[in-house]
Amino acid sequence: MIHFLRRRELLLAAIAAAGVAVAHAQADKPVRIGFSMARTGIMAVATPPQMTTYELWRDEVNAGGGLDVGGTRRKVEFVSYDDQSKPEQAVRIYEKLITDDKVDLLLAPWGTPFQIAIAPVLEKFKFPMVGNTAASVALRQVKPGYIWFPTSAIPDRIGVELTAMLKANNVKTAVVIANVLPFTKEIKNYLEPELKKAGIEVKFSTEYPPDIKDMTSILTQVKQANPDAVLALAYPGDSVLYAKQAKELGLSSPVQFIAIGPSDAFFAKAVGAASAEDVITIAHWSPRPEWKGSQAFHDAYVKKFGEDPDYLNSALAWMSLEILESAVAKGGLDKSKIREVISKDTFETINGPVRFDGVQNAITPTAFVQTQKGKLQIVWPKSIATGQYEAKKSW
Repeated sequence: MIHFLRRRELLLAAIAAAGVAVAHAQADKPVRIGFSMARTGIMAVATPPQMTTYELWRDEVNAGGGLDVGGTRRKVEFVSYDDQSKPEQAVRIYEKLITDDKVDLLLAPWGTPFQIAIAPVLEKFKFPMVGNTAASVALRQVKPGYIWFPTSAIPDRIGVELTAMLKANNVKTAVVIANVLPFTKEIKNYLEPELKKAGIEVKFSTEYPPDIKDMTSILTQVKQANPDAVLALAYPGDSVLYAKQAKELGLSSPVQFIAIGPSDAFFAKAVGAASAEDVITIAHWSPRPEWKGSQAFHDAYVKKFGEDPDYLNSALAWMSLEILESAVAKGGLDKSKIREVISKDTFETINGPVRFDGVQNAITPTAFVQTQKGKLQIVWPKSIATGQYEAKKSW
């Protein structure tokens, strides 16, 4: 009997030692996180703020001892590919990341069409992922459970809030010009009926292709219309083209709204600080004391990259990482546990609390920022404003 008990003790000790060895081996093994990013093609100009934010997060996590995986710290390693600005290529890449590369976690690619395109892949393999730089009413049609979108910049909400901001600042007339890509086209489709409802006259409205090289003829008509507000629903590349040619033509409308581009530091560098001043754009983040970690994120980004983060896409990317990090700390790498945590919990982020209703952020308000003295300030809505709207004096 004594020999039997002794053998049992030795066996249990051996099992425990093996468990410790496995745990140590796991701790030494990096957490492999996969994603695609448009490094080439038409979208490549828009992706750097998202990619640099991912890199900053990885480096900070690793410097702090690694990602908290259910109580164990493990270093982070990225596995990424160029999706060449093609949603169908992103679909193939995410299938490869899951089935061939066998990554532990996934991060989002850039842009709405890409994140919607890979949603069925996530559903098929029951692999949760937090989206970020995606905004469309079509997000609500995505089957909930494996992808979530923290943005509040949804086109129908933008239509309502932008109109309210214009109305509050006594805008009577407007011009709308829009890139035909899905996000900006959607904004136009929701914005114009809201403007009409509010009694704001749309004096001129037109659309243009993503690869436009010259806006002179469009902007000549804008100048002739002489509206109170020019609402340029542009992407990063054409936002610069618009600003440069608006300056050349001497557009004098006091309200200058450019949908995407001015929230990123590249815009002021491309068009000049004076031209960037007083331009309004879409973003719902700014460093502020009550949003825990927002100033620290801003300062860390500036220190690493020598410029401000994009107040829209960098902030959204960081929010998605905070949410994923919290879920992994609770659920480890168990996909079903991660899914449950993200679906049910409320997360403290650099943009305030986030909770998901289905796929969509149910808390963060839709907002707009304006460049004032070289810094972006939230000017709408007043509930989270960090500054007051100022009319654009000149280009």
